[in-house]
Parts: sequence; C-alpha cells; structure tokens
Amino acid sequence: MSKIEAKIYTQEGKDAGKIDLPAFMFDVPWNADLIHQVVTSMQGNARRGTAHTKDRSEVRGGGKKPWRQKGTGRARHGSRRSPIWVGGGVTHGPRSDKNYDRKINKKMKEKALWTVLSAKYRDGEIIFVDQMAFPDAKTKVARSVLADIAKAEGNMLASKRKNAAVIATPQKDTLVQKSFANISSIIVDEVRMLNPLELLNSKYLVLVSPKETLEILEGRKVTKRPVAKK
Repeated sequence: MSKIEAKIYTQEGKDAGKIDLPAFMFDVPWNADLIHQVVTSMQGNARRGTAHTKDRSEVRGGGKKPWRQKGTGRARHGSRRSPIWVGGGVTHGPRSDKNYDRKINKKMKEKALWTVLSAKYRDGEIIFVDQMAFPDAKTKVARSVLADIAKAEGNMLASKRKNAAVIATPQKDTLVQKSFANISSIIVDEVRMLNPLELLNSKYLVLVSPKETLEILEGRKVTKRPVAKK
C-alpha cells in the first residue's frame, strides 16, 4: 500500500525526521454525507434528554371556561391551559420521553475518522511530535511547547484562543494533562479515544509519539486490508 510522508518535530520545534503514513488513514477523499450522518448521530447520543415541558393536557387548572362564549366583547376561549395563555401548555417544546439515540455502524465510524484525519492532513492541520516529556506540571512549560511547535510549523496553534487543538498521546499522561489543563483551547486525550466529532471541533491535531499512536489507530481498524494479488 502506498505511503505518505510527514515531518516529525521535537517538543522544542526542531526537526526530528520523517514518518511514512498509511494511505488508508490519510488519503481518503472527503465524504460530506458520511461525516454529517456520523457527527449528528454522535451529537444525538451525547444528549442527556432531561429537558421537559408540559403540554396543555398536563398543566394545572383550566377545567372551567374562562368566560362565556358570546356577549363579552372579548375573544372566545375554552381553557386557561391554552398555549397562548400565561401558565398554559407549551407547544412543540422539548420532551424527556423523546429518544435521541442513534446507532452508528462501526465501519461508518471508522471511515468517518479516516476521512477527517485525511482532510486535516491535506489542510496541514496535523502535527507530529516525537514525544512530550515534562519534569513537572507547569502551564508555562506547556505554553512554551505550543509556541515552539507553532513557530516550526508556521501556524496558529499557540495563538488561537478557542478550539485550538487536540493533543493525542499513546497512553494517559498525567503530567501532560495537568500542564495543559489551564489552557482552555487545548484538549489532551488518549489516541484510542479520538473520534470525528472531537477532531472537527478543534483546528489542529497533535499526535505525540507518531509511530506508537499510528499503531494504536491502526488497531482500531475493523475492516480488513485487501490482499494484494500475486
């Protein structure tokens, strides 16, 4: 299978070599319909569904007609439960009995992840860092690392105030998480937890320890690779 090449940087922003990227993960054409279906399904699954309003059959009162039908000069009304009355029922409001859960096919979710990764790679929004090692959990050090990487790549990683990046690590790293905890524009997550919605909500993706993270991503593949013909 063909390979794609990408640069690797140190956390100080220096050149650390190159890495070959698998085409099935980073060379997938954009599929807007697939992305929309997967992302909206994930958003629906994330809804708590606790918001609830009462319709006119559930609100209190309204058993008696407010006034007689004719002769008063006022508009006719049959119940104080009407949605146009203060304290009446709500029309088409949110209901807790509505089910927002949507099933997402595993192959669809996998294809959506590869599609988003490919789009970000083509747009220069994926940064490969050989490792992140902090002696202590310091926000100052984390900001310095962002600045060095952004300078090397020539992007807005360090200056973007909202939804700047997802930093994906091979395993849980408490020092890295604590170091970036006070930087609201950065999300630190394990690479096994990456999903299309999280990636689309952030501008950049920083993959730490690329060789290891790519192996973990490849391990999430549910479809078999095609066997090359002899």
